[in-house]
Amino acid sequence: MTNHPNRGRRINPAANPSPDTIRAAREVAGLTQTQAGAVVYSSLRAWQQWESGERRLHPAIWELFCLKAKPKPKKPNLAACPPSHR
Repeated sequence: MTNHPNRGRRINPAANPSPDTIRAAREVAGLTQTQAGAVVYSSLRAWQQWESGERRLHPAIWELFCLKAKPKPKKPNLAACPPSHR
């Protein structure tokens, strides 16, 4: 059954992300597992299973997480700016 995009041998953008990739993305976004689960409307336990490899994260949920959990840019330090630029 190699016609399914998640079962073939070639690298596919629709493939399930690895547990290490999931964990790294969550850490880059600065989220706890509970917060990451909430971003994709799932439970803490589901997120823990995705990060541990017990369950595979569906590519659609992965894409949703990547879209919603981008690292937030740091606020500029306005005190360092001249008063005319505040």
